[in-house]
Amino acid sequence: MGDLLFLHRQPPDWRRGGADTTFQKTVAEPQGGAGHGRTTMEPTTRTVPGPVKRTALNPTLRKESVAALGAFSALTLGTAVAGGRQRPADQLWYRRLHKPPFQPPAKVFAPVWTVLYGLIAISGWRVWTAPAGPARSKALGWWGVQMGLNAAWSWLFFNRHQPRRALVDIVALLGSIGAYTANARKVDRPAARMMVPYLAWVGFANVLNAEIVRRNR
Repeated sequence: MGDLLFLHRQPPDWRRGGADTTFQKTVAEPQGGAGHGRTTMEPTTRTVPGPVKRTALNPTLRKESVAALGAFSALTLGTAVAGGRQRPADQLWYRRLHKPPFQPPAKVFAPVWTVLYGLIAISGWRVWTAPAGPARSKALGWWGVQMGLNAAWSWLFFNRHQPRRALVDIVALLGSIGAYTANARKVDRPAARMMVPYLAWVGFANVLNAEIVRRNR
């Protein structure tokens, strides 16, 4: 009769961060032999995969990260340009609207939106560079939704001359920004904090839009 071999696994030494795991080989000698059925332990080793180490950012190359920042910047810039084409300051229809007394002067909008769009782009980029996960995927999805609703508002209000539909859109926009911020907070808190000025401004824009609807029935 031949020897019976059994492998007993010993826990890996995670402190060393290595992938080698030590095993003990039990050799059971047949009864009646010189060892009278005794067992002996012989060390042996086998290489097994080590634990996956997660980093603070996705394992992307620097050039990919820069390209992603450029992509987020291009998307926000495209939304800004599309919106700007829809709102000529001297448009007759817009000038005839009855506006609330707390309507900001026209010169305020350009610098405010420049800052906001910059924050939106950087926030989305920071979320993209975070480790993959459900919250990150949801946040990026909501980032895209809020950008689409942002562009749609300018088209509805200035191009289609439909303040009521624009009001529905901007209410949805505020909700989508809130959803993005909530999910971004689970992934990257600075990215979520960058949305606070955007949330405040769009909240104020909701009040303006609603008041314009009320005054121009």
